[in-house]
Amino acid sequence: MSTGWLVTGARGLLGQDVLAELATRPDAVVTGLGRAELDITDPSAVRAAVTGHRVVVNCAAWTDVDGAERSEAAATAVNGTGVRHLARACADNGALLLHVSTDYVLPGDSREPCPEDAPTGPVNAYGRSKLAGERAVAELLPRTGYVVRTAWLYGTHGRNFVATMLELAARRETLDVVADQHGQPTWSRALARQLAALGRAALAGRAPAGIYHGTADGHTTWYGLARETFHLAGLDPARIRPVGSERFSHQAARPASGVLGHGNWARGGLAPLPLWHDQLTAALAERPFAALAEAARRNAPRPPA
Repeated sequence: MSTGWLVTGARGLLGQDVLAELATRPDAVVTGLGRAELDITDPSAVRAAVTGHRVVVNCAAWTDVDGAERSEAAATAVNGTGVRHLARACADNGALLLHVSTDYVLPGDSREPCPEDAPTGPVNAYGRSKLAGERAVAELLPRTGYVVRTAWLYGTHGRNFVATMLELAARRETLDVVADQHGQPTWSRALARQLAALGRAALAGRAPAGIYHGTADGHTTWYGLARETFHLAGLDPARIRPVGSERFSHQAARPASGVLGHGNWARGGLAPLPLWHDQLTAALAERPFAALAEAARRNAPRPPA
């Protein structure tokens, strides 16, 4: 029997990978709607879009962290109120909601990986807007709402840190990269597979509703990620130079640590995502990243003689 899945934010970095993953499932009938096709801040449009679907995967979001600091109301309209519209429509239609959130809902000051039930405490407007969305899911869908927090996401369908490092490698001899922020680099394709698996487990009644941490196992810094990206791409990691966060100015504060624990996956009979290094190795073997790496090797600036 086929199951109707709706993917919102379907033209974004993660949304495109979720669509591709669900397309491999013969029992999934998938509708993908991007921002131009569905404005999740419009409750009537949301209600119409959700009708007839059994699972909704919400990848729609305001993701401009510094922009949220300037326009918190606009960010919250998408990340908070828009999610509330989706949750209400799912509740009215008996649909499951898998909502993608962020580690930024946490204060980021823990020395240990934060468990799913760690106290929240965003340090910026973006985190506050995403926390509003999480609370809407918990309030309206206590038994059929799933919040999947992710972080440091990269992939082949949009701008991201890994792609930027490879692009800059073709133009700059050295790169200064922050070495005092810790996180879990997560490949969007790996997260898409995890979301699909969670949805199937939820449909089967195996995975309880609640918060799950959809980040890679292990952790590193932006500096460590940049060096490993260079290493795997056949570039000299010594071209990456460590600097402190104060080297770059941002309107929004950044958490010092976004390292999350993954204990809740076992409740649904699912394994956590693989190690960040293994994900990065697999991602860089894919054609778009491999092409960027080849261009970086071919055009890498040479140090002066």
